[in-house]
Amino acid sequence: MSDVSDRTAPRTLRVGTRPSKLAVAQSGQVADLIRAAGRPAELVDVHTTGDRSSAPIAQLGVGVFVSQLREALVAGEVDVAVHSYKDLPTTPDPRLTLAAVPAREDPRDALVARDGRVLGELSAGSRIGTGSPRRAVQLHALGLGLEVVPIRGNVDTRIGKVTSGELDGVVVAAAGLRRLGRVGEASELLDPLQMLPAPAQGALAIECRAEDEELARFLAATLDDAGVRAAVTAERAVLATLEAGCSAPVAAHADVVEDLDDAGRVVERLSLRAVVGIGEVGEGALLRASATGDMDNAEKLGASLAHELLDMGADDLPRPAARGASGTAGSGAGE
Repeated sequence: MSDVSDRTAPRTLRVGTRPSKLAVAQSGQVADLIRAAGRPAELVDVHTTGDRSSAPIAQLGVGVFVSQLREALVAGEVDVAVHSYKDLPTTPDPRLTLAAVPAREDPRDALVARDGRVLGELSAGSRIGTGSPRRAVQLHALGLGLEVVPIRGNVDTRIGKVTSGELDGVVVAAAGLRRLGRVGEASELLDPLQMLPAPAQGALAIECRAEDEELARFLAATLDDAGVRAAVTAERAVLATLEAGCSAPVAAHADVVEDLDDAGRVVERLSLRAVVGIGEVGEGALLRASATGDMDNAEKLGASLAHELLDMGADDLPRPAARGASGTAGSGAGE
């Protein structure tokens, strides 16, 4: 009887994760959802070059925190890979399937500042740390006279620069704080009108091997959120059409909103906004655009909005050398 049971039991799914606290937390949440759906799952650490190096991510290359996790998946060392969606290159890997985009965590940015201060309470000259050119250009555009300082590291490292007095504040993703149970440390959750988030910020991307069709179907049925997938597809289409990587000062965010069609029926549509920083960080300008479109045309909506931004001058994105002093690429910490 036990032999029959062993042959029919589903295999334990190996969920690949980077070893950082945030990566383990978000991968653990995915593993819990898989277990709740009736499949056993375990976490498997995959160490990447980005985890082992302290060099700026712009030097290591775009996708440094993704590529080795993907290679472990292709090699059969893990069955499922969990990524912060905003860290994924915009060009798909044909060997893999984006099987699911789960419900999204808070997409906003968060300020962690000394004495619990909000942005409006910080004096001119206050030192604010961020590893993101997108955040840097938007902080400068607020006109508060803040000094933006490039930083890198995990959430502990970044917040530690505030508690030690090295910085007056840091801007990080609210999603990362929430997944770590630390959102109470935020002084302020920044309204997207002040600080528009990165494309796909707060969202996870769940990949498996393209050949593993049964697993892809299971993950899609168990984890995928159609509204979130449409929203982040539109956001990332902005990034792809601008031919900008995660180190570019590009922000985009889509909400699912209710609207009326031509027959007066209530339908769901995507409301998409985007911001692009042009010129030198701290000296350039912000270009803003918005559009609304159908859920099933998410990629077309994002591409159309990007072309509008290009017509406005978004092809004048800062070169990597110009960005180097203002911050690095994505944190790789997930958020």
